[in-house]
Amino acid sequence: MLKQIKIFLTETLEVFLIALAIVLPIRYFVVQPFFVKGQSMEPSFYDQDYLIIDELSYRFRQPERGEVVVFRSPVAPSSYYIKRIIGLPNETVEMKDGQIIIYTQGHPEGEILKESYLPKDLKSFGDIKITLKPDEYFVLGDNRNVSYDSRSWGPLQKKYVVGRVYLRLFPFNRVEAFSVPQYSF
Repeated sequence: MLKQIKIFLTETLEVFLIALAIVLPIRYFVVQPFFVKGQSMEPSFYDQDYLIIDELSYRFRQPERGEVVVFRSPVAPSSYYIKRIIGLPNETVEMKDGQIIIYTQGHPEGEILKESYLPKDLKSFGDIKITLKPDEYFVLGDNRNVSYDSRSWGPLQKKYVVGRVYLRLFPFNRVEAFSVPQYSF
């Protein structure tokens, strides 16, 4: 009887250690769960949406405009935020008259950003023009009226980015995999 208990405990410990060896690296280096808190990303994401964050992609490529990212707050690094990338490194982002204008090498006169994922009547309030450094991004919440974002605390340095939103698993009626939105320029 004692021998059977010892075998059972040994096998249980082995299964636990193998599971730990598989799950921990995946959890800390590949994907991570994230709960949305607040209204800053509505209507795209709502409070308590359960998301899977891809932490691996940005080790092989740069973030793209329109991707939704989770990052450590540049103001309080123990807090995490979720926002959409609007401006990329070395670009100039201007917000005026309810519109976002992106200035790039290819478009030095600027192009108005058309955001198909937002309600048509939404205006991006703010009056700002900022040129991003090689490691900086300009991020905004989709719910522009209540979002605490780059308009308040400035550009987001890449070192704070945890990963991109890959999948919404909950609520079940809104399960969705996310890709990069297409822009006209």
